[in-house]
Amino acid sequence: MQKNEGSAPSRHDLLVVGSANADLVVGVDRRPGPGETVLGSDLVVHPGGKGANQAVAAARLGARTALLARVGDDAHGRLLRASQQEAGVDTGGVLVGGAPTGVALITVDPSGDNSIVVSPGANARLTPGDIRAAAPLLATARVVSVQLEIPLDTVAETARSLAPGTRLVLNPSPPAPLPDEVLAACDPLVVNEHEARFILGEGAGSTPESWARGLTALGPRSVVITLGADGALVSDTRGGDPVRVPSPRVDAVDTTGAGDAFTAALAWRLGLGEDLAEAAGYAVRVGAAAVTKEGAQASFPTAEEVAAL
Repeated sequence: MQKNEGSAPSRHDLLVVGSANADLVVGVDRRPGPGETVLGSDLVVHPGGKGANQAVAAARLGARTALLARVGDDAHGRLLRASQQEAGVDTGGVLVGGAPTGVALITVDPSGDNSIVVSPGANARLTPGDIRAAAPLLATARVVSVQLEIPLDTVAETARSLAPGTRLVLNPSPPAPLPDEVLAACDPLVVNEHEARFILGEGAGSTPESWARGLTALGPRSVVITLGADGALVSDTRGGDPVRVPSPRVDAVDTTGAGDAFTAALAWRLGLGEDLAEAAGYAVRVGAAAVTKEGAQASFPTAEEVAAL
């Protein structure tokens, strides 16, 4: 059975179309080899998924945020919906049913290295038809943010379904070849070094500026390259050279989810009318604040915490 949660208000600063996972985490002394069993710590379950992470991050900053996603009619799905609602996200677009909630099975060794197996579950059942059915919700959003933890044809349908004047922000993670129509709709395309090199291939070059030139040549209206502790680089095809945006220096504790927090903050500020460099300047501060705490959603800052940096 499929059902919708709640109803959407008349206007959103940001609509996130993407994944919602339950992260199942176990600590191990060492990862098992083939055919081997090892004992681990108590299982810890966290709400996750790039789409759900972005929605929580934006809402915590004060953005009027909605999530369009699919979860199972199960305990993990209830956990994810509850975490969204607690953060203030409108869950009117969260579809329930069709498959079990997506899960990420994560083992972490004493050095902090992890191994992850993802079962997409309901995320893989978010279809182009679901996007078309959500047209009234898409029409309420100033900005729509998507990632690639849902089917690529669903991402493409999202790009085709934007209301006039709505801006599309795409983080191609995990990276995959992108159709020309999706690239042309991106404003901006948000990538890290790994994602930039994947998209550009062998001719990527060795500097963020060269990656920006190569990526803008593929058709997006603007490009943002995240550079970790070095901040970000922005490039807008509407004019001007690529601009470096520095990050405040912080003592990093855990980088999990920092990219999601950055992208959510960037998308929100663009919807408020800030230019690309100004919005990225705010977003790098949000990302910096996020790495000072452990976890993903648990680390996402409020606007007051960002201002205190």
